[in-house]
Amino acid sequence: RDTHKQASPSLCFCQFDLKEKRSFFGQRKDYWDFLCQGLARCRQDHEGVRFVTSLDKLKTPVGRGRAFLRYCLVHQQLAESLQLCLLDLDNLREWYYARSPFLSPQHRVEILGSLYELDSVTFHLAL
Repeated sequence: RDTHKQASPSLCFCQFDLKEKRSFFGQRKDYWDFLCQGLARCRQDHEGVRFVTSLDKLKTPVGRGRAFLRYCLVHQQLAESLQLCLLDLDNLREWYYARSPFLSPQHRVEILGSLYELDSVTFHLAL
């Protein structure tokens, strides 16, 4: 229960104004897919992505996204990981509608600044 409270602000930002996308087989894509694609475009082999994909119990993109956020919070990597995904504005526009705070330079700076401040907090979350 506490885990969801800690990750929920990040979850809200990642889901707000996210475009609905589907995989080739019709499965709904979510912010997990955005994060994986963003990190892959930066050629980042992220340990959190490897960890989450190794968990067989996670069946949905939302569940994998939550697990990734928890992993990043515990390992103090959330701001850096998200910043890498936000570097490619074309990719952002592909995944998010215009109202997304990620598409506003000012909001992006504020969000990332707040997330970097979280690096000083120690999280003990179940992974």
